Amino acid sequence: MHAVPDTFEHPLDAAEFKRPAHRAGVELYRAHIVRHAFEPHTHEAYGLGAIEAGVERFRYRGEEHLAPADTLVLMNPDELHTGRAETAAGWRYRMAYLDAPLLEELSGERGWWFAEAVGRDAASARRTTRVLRQLWHASEPLAFDALLQDLVDELRPAARRATPARDGALPRFAPVIEQMRARLAERITLEELAGVAGLSPFHFQRQFKRAHHATPQQMLMALRLFAAKRRLAAGSAPADVAAAVGLADQAHLTRAFAQRYGVTPARYQQQLGTRPRRDP
Repeated sequence: MHAVPDTFEHPLDAAEFKRPAHRAGVELYRAHIVRHAFEPHTHEAYGLGAIEAGVERFRYRGEEHLAPADTLVLMNPDELHTGRAETAAGWRYRMAYLDAPLLEELSGERGWWFAEAVGRDAASARRTTRVLRQLWHASEPLAFDALLQDLVDELRPAARRATPARDGALPRFAPVIEQMRARLAERITLEELAGVAGLSPFHFQRQFKRAHHATPQQMLMALRLFAAKRRLAAGSAPADVAAAVGLADQAHLTRAFAQRYGVTPARYQQQLGTRPRRDP
């Protein structure tokens, strides 16, 4: 991996994304993080990975988690989370982000859900790390897809097939999140979002945070940055992306993107091989 000195405080910090050209719905990630602290963000996909070395601390679904070496990291879609090193040497890890339709196709099942964000089966974690390494270097589409199947089969025992009942406030706030998605580039007030939920502004804010473990503003920023990530992956110019998702300018996009994903927009596009283009 290459260091990113314009993004990270520590020269050992590095992060890299990769997408296979032949298979939509999957993104690979590898990183070694010592000093960087990831702001709350989402991938809107299943995050499946393993810790190779060190210890990560992260906040997920309102709780603090520690993930040491030889543990699995298993995240459900649309869940905000953070990340930082728990030890002086940082942590090294690999992830695969799978869109729900692709995971359903690979598993032949619907409604996968992980009850535990950290899986403590050391043998499974080591096998997962090995598969993720092989996926990173796989050049043949057939070999890549076979490894992807191996990854899903390996993690199947840790998954539940039916999403459990959750806080009743979540369905109530689904229209609020859709409103955020539809108006990423606009200025949205707390009063407007509260009106969608049918609540007074600060009662809404308290209930939303209780349900999603994040404030409405944190959720909006996570949605903006994930939308930016999609546009960058499609080849849009960073300046156009910043305007499209409601950020002040390209510099704001660069700072916010690096805080959440560990690389600058330019580095992300370089890693994926997407040339910036002007949106029509």
